[in-house]
Amino acid sequence: MALATFNPSIRPSPGGSRSPEVNLITSGFGDGYSLDMPNGLNHIRAVVSLKWDALTEVQIQELRQFFEDQGGYKVFLYQPYSYPAPLKWTCKEWSDSGTAPFSFTAKLRQSFNLQV
Repeated sequence: MALATFNPSIRPSPGGSRSPEVNLITSGFGDGYSLDMPNGLNHIRAVVSLKWDALTEVQIQELRQFFEDQGGYKVFLYQPYSYPAPLKWTCKEWSDSGTAPFSFTAKLRQSFNLQV
């Protein structure tokens, strides 16, 4: 089954953020000495926070429906601004303002799932 592609009808508002999520194994040796090492091949994961401001009710329903359809675990394709190509993502966290003028936020985590 082909991956869904997140391509909303309205682009995210300026001001979103991106940050790495680094997964390390730390071994303590006593006397304050420790050793950090990568936990796996893909130990650095991109995390992107997106926001949309001044949405119509139809636009907020479109965003909410996409993320609900993915259920927080299904992988989808998305190309954030300034990324050279689409990457695989999951989204477990999203929220909306609930009242007009509507706003919506979503936190996407890069996925290394083998699902294609």
